[in-house]
Amino acid sequence: MVSRVIPVDPFDLVIFGSTGDLAQRKILPALFRRFCAGQWPEDVQIIGAARAVYGRDAFRDMVAESLRTHAAKQCRDTDALNSFLQRVDYVPLDALSDEGWDHLAAKLTVDRVRAFYFSVGPRLFGPLAESIQSHKLATDQTRIVVEKPFGHDLESARTLNATLAKHFSEGQIYRIDHYLGKETVQNLMAVRFGNMLFEPLWNSQYVDHIQITVAESVGIDGREEYYDRAGAMRDMMQNHLMQLLCLIAMEPPAKFDPDAVRDEKLKVIRALDSVEPHHIVRGQFEGDGPSYREVVGNPRSTTESYVALKAHVSNWRWAGTPFYLRTGKRLVARSSVINVMFKDAPHSIFGEDAGRHANVLSIRLQPNEGITLKVTIKEPGPGGMRLVDVPLDMSFAEALGPENQDPPDAYERLVMDVIRGNQTLFMRGDEVEAAWAWTDPIIAGWQARGDVPKPYESGSTGPGDAELLMKRDGRRWQGINP
Repeated sequence: MVSRVIPVDPFDLVIFGSTGDLAQRKILPALFRRFCAGQWPEDVQIIGAARAVYGRDAFRDMVAESLRTHAAKQCRDTDALNSFLQRVDYVPLDALSDEGWDHLAAKLTVDRVRAFYFSVGPRLFGPLAESIQSHKLATDQTRIVVEKPFGHDLESARTLNATLAKHFSEGQIYRIDHYLGKETVQNLMAVRFGNMLFEPLWNSQYVDHIQITVAESVGIDGREEYYDRAGAMRDMMQNHLMQLLCLIAMEPPAKFDPDAVRDEKLKVIRALDSVEPHHIVRGQFEGDGPSYREVVGNPRSTTESYVALKAHVSNWRWAGTPFYLRTGKRLVARSSVINVMFKDAPHSIFGEDAGRHANVLSIRLQPNEGITLKVTIKEPGPGGMRLVDVPLDMSFAEALGPENQDPPDAYERLVMDVIRGNQTLFMRGDEVEAAWAWTDPIIAGWQARGDVPKPYESGSTGPGDAELLMKRDGRRWQGINP
């Protein structure tokens, strides 16, 4: 099965912070891969902008080096690389002054999509938005892309939303969460709403509970200052895991339309109950290398590198069905998976010796993207009815053919959606604020109680208290498998 490439119209894309890690490691390689896929028309412009003083050729050399590292497969075609670099330009520019803006304005093309990617810290979002307007760079076809973190709490998110709203309409603002661009995350909606098999069972009558795990084997190297201010709750739970929860729990939208989808996600966030203190576990990694406190250089840090919690969505579909969410650094493996744990059969005709068996739908987001459905069958051979659980395993790479073994990176899809003007996979302002409104009381609660994160060994599955969180309910976490 060959993926169909849908061309986009001509565009100019300005990347503020283009010399930084995100632009060089993710955004520019994603653009190059889309160029190599034949998705671009001829007259596209990519303009880097940053305070560093580079000439166009020096910046192109920097981009070429990044592409050889992060898009090595496509860089084997030197003609394609050279052709892409001819579309790359650079402007030295200061977001906090008028320096460089006239030079940028002179490079932009009239009457086409203009996208401005804010690959910078949140403190510069407002000044950049204001400068784009004051230097008359904005048109009806202008879009701005802002990266997380979108605020540090509800108050800062509201302030940031209000600042951007002074200069751009909601339809022009693209708040990016790269998790939503992953192929498997989008397949959540296809699995749910495209298969009659699952939707009738997708409720509290048949689902015992749902587990969402985003485990990382890496630490926080290079992000120490930011991470020690944020922690796992702000860095991962408030956005990435919240989005996964919404896609799993949302009602079917009337149509696959940006606002229809985001309306249903917002309803889920607003239906979340407050989280009880005994339903939260926080941890800090230690052992087998530098501890968290040693890495951040703060021997008294109470910032969590791991968090697990039990949440409830108070609506008719999910009343009584708990959602268990966990994420952490320096865990045993890199693994992002959603496990939908169905209830036991109401009555077993095979007797007590057959044991307890329940279906599990596992949606693997990374690595080895795919879907597994665990079903119960008879173990082969004589000797009575012995039941065993086996997986019906579908790996996307195997099921969709070798040409799909290297699926597009999330940034490839999201940046092209910005150019198309499709906001389905981007967060709306009220959605961001609702997520912070749920998150803030959780953080305020443990700060008021003076809670200290529980230590856990690097390379483990997290603190033992997270296992107790499940065990108290007669349940257990599914394994963290690479």
